[in-house]
Amino acid sequence: MAPVTPGLSAAPRRERPTVVLSMWPDILPDVFPAPLLEELSRHADVLSTRAVSELDADGLAQLERADVLITSWGGVTIDAETLRHAPRLKAIIHAAGSVKGHLTPDVWDAGVLVSSAVEIGAIPVIEYTRAMVFLASHRVISLAGSYRSGTFVPVGGRQGKVGLRVGVVGASRIGAAVIRSLVAEGWTVSAYDPVVGDERLRELGATPLPLDELCRSSDILTLHAPSIPETDRMIDARRLAMLPDGATVINSARGSLIDHDALEAECASGRIDAILDVTEPEPLPAGSGLLQLSNVFVSPHAAGIQGSERALLGAFAIEELRRYLDGEPLLGLVRQEVLGTIA
Repeated sequence: MAPVTPGLSAAPRRERPTVVLSMWPDILPDVFPAPLLEELSRHADVLSTRAVSELDADGLAQLERADVLITSWGGVTIDAETLRHAPRLKAIIHAAGSVKGHLTPDVWDAGVLVSSAVEIGAIPVIEYTRAMVFLASHRVISLAGSYRSGTFVPVGGRQGKVGLRVGVVGASRIGAAVIRSLVAEGWTVSAYDPVVGDERLRELGATPLPLDELCRSSDILTLHAPSIPETDRMIDARRLAMLPDGATVINSARGSLIDHDALEAECASGRIDAILDVTEPEPLPAGSGLLQLSNVFVSPHAAGIQGSERALLGAFAIEELRRYLDGEPLLGLVRQEVLGTIA
């Protein structure tokens, strides 16, 4: 028998699969509005429009019959024990970003194909970052805070991107796109990513720098690294102190990348500003100093795909299912060997 190429179905279009949906019930209508559910039904037998969000008796009964599982936020954890209840499962298509929160390595060990719509979900995060870099270049956050306190400065802060240095930490999918877009717009960009390497950073148009030097030379530091042991609180008190006076830290990646106590102390001094879409913990406690500071902007994980945009995830899942059934390579294929370095 000829070997099967990873990401291809061994028996394309031989039969309609049974699909089970697993996500929080309240987001199901966003990810799969009625027209998309109808389209999904053209390719597969959808077992139920009641999304499985817990492994109760009904959820286990659905998994028993699942050939393909389409997941999103709030999907059940799939581990070795869960797989015992899903003997027919051949593929999992994640209509959201990272799969690390709900799929264990047991899934890959069992030979189940995994695909993620992370490329779709990355787009609004890239747009958020670009917008915040521009706002940071004018110190809009701190100036707005000063205005609220009674200080009106018609001309102040920095004057746009001319002469400003942007540092990017992490240059995989989102970080690389941020670098490309900023370079194309004329920003001066440096970057740090030990995994992709200096040659790749140069190809993107960034100047490679060690992390300490990147912190010392960045007027705006934007974070796009995954949450892994090596990156835990990588932006600590020592590195925050390296940032130039008036610098802005932007984090739309993972809250664990920053020491929040140290960040609060630096921002409270007025020396630097911060723009945070992710925190640790999330949400921050109501009394958090970061929520009180006028030069810190905190949004509730809002950079990611939202509202009606979520239908793009459902459309991706349907297209990926079609590719799977037709034996075509999966566009969002997630390989086991990258689990240690992805977000």
